[in-house]
Amino acid sequence: MANEGFKRKLTAILSADAVGYSRLMRDDEAATVRDIAAHRVLITEIIQQHHGRVIDSPGDNILAEFASVVDAVNGAIKIQEEIKRSNTDTPKDRRMEFRIGINLGDVIEEEKRIYGDGVNIAARVEGLASAGGISISGTVYEHIKDKLSLGYHYLGEQDVKNIPEPVRVYRLLTEPADAGKMIGEKKPKARKMRWAAFGSLAFVILVAGSLVIWNYYFRVQIEPASLEKLAFPLPEKPSIAVLPFDNMSGDPDQEYIADGFTENIITGLSQIPEMFVIARNSTFTYKGKPAKIQQVAEDLGVKYVLEGSLMRSGGQLRITAQLIDAISGHHLWTERYDRNMKDFFDLIDEVTRKIVLSLQVELTEGERARIWHSGTASFEAWGHTVKGYNLFLHNAKEDNVRARELFARAIKLDPKYSTAWTYLAWTHWHDAWLGWSESPEESINKAIELANKAQNLDDTQAEVHSLLSSIYVNQKQYEKSIAEAERGIAISPNNSLCHAYLAWAMYNAGMFDKAVEVMKRAMRLSPYYPIWYLSNLGEALTMAGHLKEAILVNKKLVERGQKEKNQTYEIAGHAWLAIGYSMLGREDEGRSHVAEVLKVYPNWSLEFERQVYSYKNSADLDRHLDALRKLGIPEQSPKKASN
Repeated sequence: MANEGFKRKLTAILSADAVGYSRLMRDDEAATVRDIAAHRVLITEIIQQHHGRVIDSPGDNILAEFASVVDAVNGAIKIQEEIKRSNTDTPKDRRMEFRIGINLGDVIEEEKRIYGDGVNIAARVEGLASAGGISISGTVYEHIKDKLSLGYHYLGEQDVKNIPEPVRVYRLLTEPADAGKMIGEKKPKARKMRWAAFGSLAFVILVAGSLVIWNYYFRVQIEPASLEKLAFPLPEKPSIAVLPFDNMSGDPDQEYIADGFTENIITGLSQIPEMFVIARNSTFTYKGKPAKIQQVAEDLGVKYVLEGSLMRSGGQLRITAQLIDAISGHHLWTERYDRNMKDFFDLIDEVTRKIVLSLQVELTEGERARIWHSGTASFEAWGHTVKGYNLFLHNAKEDNVRARELFARAIKLDPKYSTAWTYLAWTHWHDAWLGWSESPEESINKAIELANKAQNLDDTQAEVHSLLSSIYVNQKQYEKSIAEAERGIAISPNNSLCHAYLAWAMYNAGMFDKAVEVMKRAMRLSPYYPIWYLSNLGEALTMAGHLKEAILVNKKLVERGQKEKNQTYEIAGHAWLAIGYSMLGREDEGRSHVAEVLKVYPNWSLEFERQVYSYKNSADLDRHLDALRKLGIPEQSPKKASN
């Protein structure tokens, strides 16, 4: 049974979130990390003192539950008092403030985690709180109005994503002078008698008028994103981030359907040159978090955000989606679809098409045909491929093997499914490239064979061209590598990975400045980019002679490698810092980074560098090696020389 291991309960949910966290991180990442850790400890202690428990604390968000609504509200008030007190001696631009939302609702509990509408409402209520303030739902208000000496600012009935009925929301007024105050009107009473007095024509007019008024005046207002706080300037093209659709089925095994639905919309939109689409690995960082539309837009530098949910029950499917202009804070449209599972792929196309039409993007006939093509009619084959792709992204040997098995199952169900063939080829390339294969040559040959098979089935798979580009770099066929990468971008102009592989091909071909430009474009398309993007940018900047910028990037690479416990890239950052300092004539600083590399790779040598790097021009390799030679790196590894 899908619900085995779950239990339902009524609980008070507290959701807290730091205000302006992304700006604080941009200004001073280290200080912000320290501050959020200190605040997390403070908040946790107060929650425990008020008989609550912390459920989760990802990033700048804290989720907690209480058996008593009164305890939850008193705890929230205490939290805001203590944070305000701690901020007294902090400069205004470095003060960390929190919004808090509280709801009383029914939740599902599994292994001490809680899920469901009760949690979603708490997160949305929190979003309506002011900085340093507390908002509560109507259910909380009903339980505390006669128990606590507080005032209230009624915000009206608010639409909440995935909740069919509006939710009453109040802001707490906690000053002693506010006790007993009620600002704003209370929820209007039913007007059945008034409606009964009208004839049928008047009834129709009033209903229509009410809907217009609701949509324009009483619908939940999303706080507009600030153009000044955007992490990146808005592109000239319509820019969009597609957030992961929520799985509302109550069954974690159905998660892949929601993920795949989201990924397919992103893939379709990414193929449109007239749009700017944020990559999947960046938008999926918000998965499972109560993301605020305003914050998403500011973090990713986009104007539009799509969010939604998916629920499957047997052969039926319900999908809700809403497209939001984050800069104005307005909904462009909200739709609910109740369909049969056999219409699943048509529904992906329909949502994608509606986004394109809403943003008034014109498509050519060829673009329409490519974008609305799903690649397979088999839902089961599609499901295996989605699950395999999510494993493949982990970049772990065991997950790569499991992903390969799932791609093979998909191909068995649909031998003409080109996407499954493409990623099956990628798994073999990863085996060779990441050192997981006993025979790298055999793995590369297998990758080429499968990539050609995928290309013969469908030449409009951008990822297959990126794979061939990477293989051609390995074979030192630089012109072919660049041509394949450019073909991938022509198919999918917003594909971050395609840009990254083009940058890598250009780097190896000696086109360093161009590689820097293209890699920065890849990073803009995916603001939460993989660590290897940073590594490739640092190398390209160094070889292009932009040494001061290169040193800053490579220092960031070392820090990120340490943070992610990724020793490979941490050491790569030290190696390229050594090269950069050597090229600047600052050998002493360069040798300090050489020492860090030698702690891990004591046999580091120029011979090793010759084997790793595939520069087209021998003069580029000579510059690279000369910089290391000045720092005392031997021609051969000490171990080999002693033999």
